[in-house]
Amino acid sequence: MAANENRVTVKTHEVTKVTPFVNPNSKTTSSTLDLTYFDFFWFKNPPVERLFFYEMTDLTWDLFNSEILPKLKHSLSLTLLHYLPLAGHIMWPLDAAKPAVYYFPDQNDGVSFAVAEWSSESHAGFHHLSGNGIRQAVEFHPLVPQLSLTDDKAEVIAIQITLFPNQGFSIGVSSHHAILDGKTSTLFLKSWAYLCKQLQLCHHPCLSPELTPLLDRTVIKDPTGQDMLQLNKWVVGSDNSDPQKIRSLKVLPFLDSESLNKLVRATFELTREDITKLRHKVNHQLSKSSKSKQVRLSTFVLTLAYVFVCMAKAKLAKAKTEAEAAAGNDEIKNIIVGFTADYRSRLDPPIPLNYFGNCNGRHCETAKASDFVQENGVAFVAEMLSDMVKGIDADAIKANDDKVSDILEILKEGAIIFSVAGSTQFDVYGSDFGWGRPKKVEIVSIDRTQAISLAERRDGGGGVEVGVVLEKQQMEVFESLFADGLKNDLV
Repeated sequence: MAANENRVTVKTHEVTKVTPFVNPNSKTTSSTLDLTYFDFFWFKNPPVERLFFYEMTDLTWDLFNSEILPKLKHSLSLTLLHYLPLAGHIMWPLDAAKPAVYYFPDQNDGVSFAVAEWSSESHAGFHHLSGNGIRQAVEFHPLVPQLSLTDDKAEVIAIQITLFPNQGFSIGVSSHHAILDGKTSTLFLKSWAYLCKQLQLCHHPCLSPELTPLLDRTVIKDPTGQDMLQLNKWVVGSDNSDPQKIRSLKVLPFLDSESLNKLVRATFELTREDITKLRHKVNHQLSKSSKSKQVRLSTFVLTLAYVFVCMAKAKLAKAKTEAEAAAGNDEIKNIIVGFTADYRSRLDPPIPLNYFGNCNGRHCETAKASDFVQENGVAFVAEMLSDMVKGIDADAIKANDDKVSDILEILKEGAIIFSVAGSTQFDVYGSDFGWGRPKKVEIVSIDRTQAISLAERRDGGGGVEVGVVLEKQQMEVFESLFADGLKNDLV
């Protein structure tokens, strides 16, 4: 299925379809889930790929096949009864004004479920991949399934379970960004984990109210037709003479394989003490400024500021070397900083936290690359991020749209973009299916989007895990800057 320079392969044993549980007391009917302007904002974005590693040192194929897989499949079937859109497909019929998710139980709609086994000449595969050290980005690709995306039909989610004999197993989930934001995908995974764990205690588990998704689309108010405006932005540039191309459900392409092969990934941790130290240093630098405005130095702001400055210096170090050899100057002039904000509590009126679908917006600002690498670079970026966070309100997604064309122009001029996936608020390490908490959680798709990933530290305590993907030379510079900056003064 896949291989790398270490002759690591993943053998696929089966690919089946898990359908929603059939309740003998009720009949499941066909259903349609409309998409909102929040969904269409992400309509063509590449899938989000998450990977959960679970350690079980005594896990044999027999135990995996007789105990683990049956429980995972049955609990998934029970979960899908509450998350029916995940079993359907995105389609755009010719007589429909816009695409939607269609679920047809009579057509055996369900979720693609692959079962695979890791085989490698190195026995340390599981511990290598579930560690924090520098690893080849492509090593993770065989562990996540590929969504089926054609012009006519797009899967919503796909799952792969991979056995690492006598080491553990992984759960890889690929999800369509037009249907699930980070909060919704996390809610689904927690629901699945909850029911799987409950199955080991009782035969008929029930999903708790806080894990039951709200599928009601009427809570998203759209009196001005923002949904069609967002959709039409993706349609612009299509071949208008061919209705099929206009309605194509294929997403934006990933990076080419040659570019991906150059990338490595690693995880870096910030403890609560590290965050406190950063806050003191940034406050000290800001106090020397003549500005008197209030700056919110949250864990989110400080983490991004510190990591983005390290990334800027790592990338600019290489860019400067290459540019000096070619033209005598540095090619990277600007850096775009972006993040997404959840809107469930910001809308008027607010909507429930268990709302199913996208309910977030992207926020971006641009600054000179030279500002990132100055002596007070972390303080500068922290102040910029603080202003961005304070500027979020219920209408920001519409106002922020005006910046998209400007950002595209800046990117054409050689700018780079720093963005973030995940959140420390998702509690991804709480996804216990009954065999313990995950040893490691990764967002594999950041190697295609060039974002960093955020999660709470596995051991808790208010720390942060940061996933970073860079070229190897850049990663070595980043690693040194990250460690040295925490020991001494800011990088």
